[in-house]
Amino acid sequence: MNALDEFLIDGIPTRDLEMLWETIGKIGTHGFISRAKQRDLYLSMQGITFTLSGVERPLPVDLVPRVIAVSEWQNLERGIKQRIKALEAFLADVYGDQELFKDGIVPKALIQSSEHFHRAAHGIKPANGVRIHVAGIDLVRDQHGTLRVLEDNLRSPSGVSYVLENRRTMAHVVPELFNGYAIRSVDEYPERLIAALIAAAPSGVSNPNVVVLTPGVHNSAHFEHAFLARRMGVELVEGRDLYCRNNKVFMRTTQGSEEIHVVYRRIDDDYLDPIHFKPDSLLGIPGVLNAARANNVTIANGVGNGIADDKAIYAYVPKLIEYYLNEKALLPNVDTYDLKESDQLDYVMSNLSELVVKPVAGSGGYGITIGPKASKKELEVVAKEISTNPRNWVAQPLIALSTIPTVQEDGTLSPRHVDLRPFAVNDGKEIWVLPGGLTRVALVEGNVVVNSSQGGGSKDTWVLSDETQAPAPAIEVAVLESDPLKSDVVPQMQGPDVLPISRLHQQEEQQQQSPNTEVKDA
Repeated sequence: MNALDEFLIDGIPTRDLEMLWETIGKIGTHGFISRAKQRDLYLSMQGITFTLSGVERPLPVDLVPRVIAVSEWQNLERGIKQRIKALEAFLADVYGDQELFKDGIVPKALIQSSEHFHRAAHGIKPANGVRIHVAGIDLVRDQHGTLRVLEDNLRSPSGVSYVLENRRTMAHVVPELFNGYAIRSVDEYPERLIAALIAAAPSGVSNPNVVVLTPGVHNSAHFEHAFLARRMGVELVEGRDLYCRNNKVFMRTTQGSEEIHVVYRRIDDDYLDPIHFKPDSLLGIPGVLNAARANNVTIANGVGNGIADDKAIYAYVPKLIEYYLNEKALLPNVDTYDLKESDQLDYVMSNLSELVVKPVAGSGGYGITIGPKASKKELEVVAKEISTNPRNWVAQPLIALSTIPTVQEDGTLSPRHVDLRPFAVNDGKEIWVLPGGLTRVALVEGNVVVNSSQGGGSKDTWVLSDETQAPAPAIEVAVLESDPLKSDVVPQMQGPDVLPISRLHQQEEQQQQSPNTEVKDA
């Protein structure tokens, strides 16, 4: 099965990419070796890292961008918005009136058997009706050139900080590649996100306090948590900084307690509230679900969203779009076998060597068995696990992910497989899709698992502007001082002497380790 190359057809660049290809040729092999060193130095100096196997390293950014034409992006944007609208309605129904069960759209047992279905979330009604404040929809292009949804990420989708930093890195290291192209800006994302979080605050709150909740500095995506908090102008907190009293959430600071109205959490449901989930969790906030149910705080993304990420539910999304929106799905799914159906289970068990098998609750590329590349023993192991509990697995045909030329260590170009994760932000009135998204690239030849957690890298993703439009100006904002979307409210800023307790402890630890070194805000 031959993969489609998005850049070259029989060695010739597509029409939109002729000028870019010419510039790439001028840089040449030795030029790319030199630029790669500049890139790594720049990323290290900026602290743009990702933790892999316990080692912090610069996130690999390939120096050849991905380019998406205007017309294709417009179709993709419509399809993403449609999908999120349907999944919002689905989540509201699952944790509300459950009409879809009465109408036989999805088996009730399928929902209730998902490990991401949380009865504790039933009846929680967000102030502005939004549960999916941020979505990351993973797409792949098949051998026919069709973009298909591979999976939905509606819990805590990560990677958007790298979208913004990839653009900055490329402009710093290979600025000549941009010549002659009108490319839509990605810098608007933090402003869109903070506006959506403010809009999600409990009703009646005129000046909401927003925080970003992180598991801590040892989390692999901690750079992103700190990056977004800084760009939005809000505090980055840990669970120990927050507590609940009278069904309200407060932040401990060096100047006393402050009420919090919106928690943009970057920790999983299971660790969020030890009263309702893991009782031994030290990462979350005891009682925060009760505060959300009392409409005194908004948790973004919503608790229980993971049911829509369940890969067994994924196969029903086209049906959900028809049910809730009375529309046909604009973006096709990858064909998926439901292993609870005996005939489909029999087919999959007889053809494991030709299929991709995934755990329904998996993420980050873990637990996937790629039949054509698996050993006989690996196939026997997964066959046994499927037989034990078919509900925990889905199977799909192997998609020949499209390729894009990618710079190798010796400066030469070679095709590598890619996917695409566009990010969308929902403020309750509009779903805004970040122009481009995160293109992840498998750096090893022939590898089709592109996740950063599996050693993959990323590419800057260009969405070309309409020829009748000027490209959006870059937005260089370190700290949000006013809402560029002209909201009536902005998050309450913390003064330099008002710090979450965890930040104070971190600074004290740094001072003890380096007493003569100035401690700077991360």
